[in-house]
Amino acid sequence: MNTLTAKNKQGFTIIEVVLVLAIAALIFLMVFIALPALQRNQRDTARKTVLGKVASSVTSFQSNNRGKNPTNITALGGYLDADKPYTDPLNVDSEYKVYLKTVAAGYSAPADNYRVDIYPNKKCNNAAPSVPDSSGASSRSAAVVVKLENGDAIFCQSV
Repeated sequence: MNTLTAKNKQGFTIIEVVLVLAIAALIFLMVFIALPALQRNQRDTARKTVLGKVASSVTSFQSNNRGKNPTNITALGGYLDADKPYTDPLNVDSEYKVYLKTVAAGYSAPADNYRVDIYPNKKCNNAAPSVPDSSGASSRSAAVVVKLENGDAIFCQSV
């Protein structure tokens, strides 16, 4: 009778162990595939937040200067809450740099993901929302552009 109870108390079979390990491996694989995309989306959200701060500072500058756009980057410096002295370019949140593009300058995408470009007298194009142009823009218009990491897209916000 002791031999029967000893046979009934055996451990897991090799198939059960392999099945549990395979399920665990699939769960880890799904997490490691989703994690980089999640981090990239968080960084893009941070870029859009910085772009919003810059657009807000341009709006504040315009409100205090009778609708005029800033003519140099140091004029805009007092409207951004940065911890470093304002030089060309402005440092925002210690890693983002803000550049003021001249009206005569043509559009070129920001060089890197930590750069915010301001285009005075331009607005974001409805047909190509990532490209600022002067059609329909007034002297009070400004377009703020940042390059996103997700698909190398450009995000533009009209002020």
